[in-house]
Amino acid sequence: MTMTAPKFAIGELVDFDNRNAPTRKPTGPYEIVRVLPMEDGSWRSYRIKSVAEPFERIAKEYEIVAIAQEKTAESDLSGEAASSRR
Repeated sequence: MTMTAPKFAIGELVDFDNRNAPTRKPTGPYEIVRVLPMEDGSWRSYRIKSVAEPFERIAKEYEIVAIAQEKTAESDLSGEAASSRR
């Protein structure tokens, strides 16, 4: 069996892909807390955690999508703007 690299890394922000998982879940972001070993060889699973919930969830790789980490980009831009004003 061929081992494939995980699609998502620990610390990465994800959300449920509504096209594949139409169940009602709190909106993300969820943070990847742990990459789980492949049990049946078909899909990798991840432990994910939202600040809106006191517990972790397990999600299959096809159920989640990466989301942009906007706060990092905004803080970088505001830092550049502040530097250019000085």
